[in-house]
Amino acid sequence: MTTTADIRLQRIVERAALALTDDKGRFRKDDLTDAVLEELAREDLDPHIKAAARRKLAESLVTGFGEQRNPRRRRTGTLFHPDDVVKLGNGIWVWMDRATDSDLLVWSRLSRRNRARVDLADAEVQDYVDQRIDAFRAHADVVYLGDLERVVFGWTEDHADQADLPGA
Repeated sequence: MTTTADIRLQRIVERAALALTDDKGRFRKDDLTDAVLEELAREDLDPHIKAAARRKLAESLVTGFGEQRNPRRRRTGTLFHPDDVVKLGNGIWVWMDRATDSDLLVWSRLSRRNRARVDLADAEVQDYVDQRIDAFRAHADVVYLGDLERVVFGWTEDHADQADLPGA
């Protein structure tokens, strides 16, 4: 569930990103991180915003822990390491050392399902990019994707799905 504090955090990030954006529409992630840190360090920051930021930090640290401990092929040729963590879905993790045969089956099924989603998402990206590259070539006067989407593909603000935006 997205809280008001979460929405305000996203707005802090968005404002900082917009302020850092150069005339080519680019900004550096490290600069954005620094700008957000400065904003979060302000003395007058609402306590709810600070609490939401701490929550996001904790979630990020836990996610990083899970990624670092995700089983991967080792030089020994095995995926096993007792300190790794197997993700079973629904937020349930098990130390690899204590995983059971049913845990391994769940992990395998989730891995297969995730792989299928990744492949589908990649196919969508490749199709989208191929179509847009063809359109750029056919409309050499168009420089930016936003303009291409509006001119060639008819995108309007009405097409913006606000539910897909952070904090919506």
